[in-house]
Amino acid sequence: MSHRVELAYQAFFTRVQNGEKEVGYSRFKGKYWYDSISYTQVGFHLRDEETILHLSKIGDIPMVYHRPIEGVIKRVTIRRTSTGKWYACFTVKMDDPKPAEPIPIEERSVVGIDVGLRTFCTLSDGTTMENPRWFRTEEKRLAKAQRKLSRCEKGTPKRRKQRLVVARIHETIANRRMDFAYKTAHTLTQTYDLLVFEDLAIKNMMKNHCLAKSIGDAAWNLFISTTVNKAEEAGYMVVLVNPAQTT
Repeated sequence: MSHRVELAYQAFFTRVQNGEKEVGYSRFKGKYWYDSISYTQVGFHLRDEETILHLSKIGDIPMVYHRPIEGVIKRVTIRRTSTGKWYACFTVKMDDPKPAEPIPIEERSVVGIDVGLRTFCTLSDGTTMENPRWFRTEEKRLAKAQRKLSRCEKGTPKRRKQRLVVARIHETIANRRMDFAYKTAHTLTQTYDLLVFEDLAIKNMMKNHCLAKSIGDAAWNLFISTTVNKAEEAGYMVVLVNPAQTT
């Protein structure tokens, strides 16, 4: 808990130093406010061929692996999603990988990527990718579920059940958006050695109330950050350039 308090105050002072208007001073949160708990170094261990996670004061929890655990486990965080699903997230310490041999600039396959709203992105070689508009496709179903939720009396089982319906729609949208970003980033990093993006001020662009919903739905920041991570894993480069005169 002290670690979270420290992080909260660090974030608060960072916002103050940046001169933000809404600094969000840290405040007390009751026991139902938290959806996760972290064990640092001690209080947990894996057993039965790492299919059972034992947590101090909780007991044994069977796990379904998404991927094998590599490295030395340093921390585990148990997280509950808004739809009631539970995840165990492990933080591990790994040896630094051997750096890949850099590819000379003249031998790199280079592509410029221009993100947009009509098309998700346009490449400098003329290739375009359609914008899936995940939120827009689910907007009517989400609005209908939210109207039904607003009519339910607070504190009733019916309202709790309807809240889960709304949360599942939001979760579906987020999962589809993330899946699309990861697959697109993987395709680009497997095709090109050097990827160039515009260094967009997305936070400022979101202040345009006419475009904010569409920009948020496109999730450019998620796509760019995912591509950066994928490129680093593959030993390639992503460069952010001034957006002036680049389209």
